[in-house]
Amino acid sequence: MEVVENEVVRQLKSQIGKEFNASPSALGAWLKGTIRKVEPGSLTIDFVVREEMTNTAKTLHGGATAAIIDDTIGMTVECLGRDNFHTTINLSIDYLSAAKIGEVITATSKIHREGKNIVNADCIITNAEGKVLSKGTSNLILTNFPKPSFSQR
Repeated sequence: MEVVENEVVRQLKSQIGKEFNASPSALGAWLKGTIRKVEPGSLTIDFVVREEMTNTAKTLHGGATAAIIDDTIGMTVECLGRDNFHTTINLSIDYLSAAKIGEVITATSKIHREGKNIVNADCIITNAEGKVLSKGTSNLILTNFPKPSFSQR
């Protein structure tokens, strides 16, 4: 997977260690991730489980987990530097363990196949001890919707 330096990669690298609120997605900005690593075809982002991200058991809600996985994969695909948006066509998630309020969880994504129109990627969420909490796989399709530059978002 060869991801060349482009505007998206440079923007994400400039945000390493900071709360990332420049996401083009309002949901992504609400998640308040902290980018830890930007590599060709892979991102690592930390998230703090906040109360508004939990279910009635006060553990990370499945929908919040799905949002983290989908947004992390989406940002990874953005690093490919294509002119148009990709959109998720499927997302399969295995929920394996819980995360409590205040825990820092880490989402690590990886692109497995970059086709002309379809990109296949996955994302694994772990806790501070490295225990796998959930994992998801997704396919995204290239749309005909142009995306603005980061500076326009």
